[in-house]
Amino acid sequence: MKIALIQMPVVADKKANLEQAVSRIRDAACQHIDMAVLPEMFCSPYENSQFWHFSEPRGGQVQQAMSALAKELGIYIVAGSLPEAEGEKLYNTSFVYDRTGAEIACHRKAHLFDIDVVGGQRFQESETLSAGDKATVFDTEFGKLGLCICFDLRFQELAMTMGQAGAQAIICPAAFNMTTGPAHWEVMFRGRAVDNQLYTIGVAPARDETASYVSYGNSIAVDPWGTVMCRGGGEAETLVATLEFEKCSQIRQQLPILKARQTKLYKILN
Repeated sequence: MKIALIQMPVVADKKANLEQAVSRIRDAACQHIDMAVLPEMFCSPYENSQFWHFSEPRGGQVQQAMSALAKELGIYIVAGSLPEAEGEKLYNTSFVYDRTGAEIACHRKAHLFDIDVVGGQRFQESETLSAGDKATVFDTEFGKLGLCICFDLRFQELAMTMGQAGAQAIICPAAFNMTTGPAHWEVMFRGRAVDNQLYTIGVAPARDETASYVSYGNSIAVDPWGTVMCRGGGEAETLVATLEFEKCSQIRQQLPILKARQTKLYKILN
């Protein structure tokens, strides 16, 4: 399975963001990809004050455009994430479209990014967003894939749930900042890949030093052995990774972590 990681800049113009996403996916499709993945909040500045302004309901303009493009190009599209409005609630939601343009999955970010790092940055998504309540796994002709958003991937329990449901890769639109990114970005994607013996794919917005929230960038693909297959920098770019899912089975046979789990020993206390 050939996946394009679209690391694009995000500006305070929804139409311009959508046009850029479409253009970059079209360019990537020339490399005969099977799937394109966009960043978290690819159509909206990453600011609580902007999420409602840039939001849309289920079936909105951006979703329609992504569906039509997936059908036109005959590829899967993981449409990063966008602010999804439902009544008085707002979610950080990722939509997935298959080669016919049909919506085959959506994931509402379950773990909201509420941090206050000493000497770093404070950000409280819960001031605006509501949390989703499910793990998301979807089918392709290549096998099952898991889907989560940014802060979700910090929780091994969620990654393990997707792996146990059959996911051979976890796709994660994300936007780590300049505090958490240098410290945790690569180690986290490698750790989840090794823990669950699957591929991890992280796709971030390009870095804009003038923005109120500065994305670390560094979109990344990691194989089930924990090897970094490709990793971007801060600038806008498209990376392409080929996932060979038989590698998941080979590694699980050689190092049977999943079979060796002693689940009766593990108990999470609330």
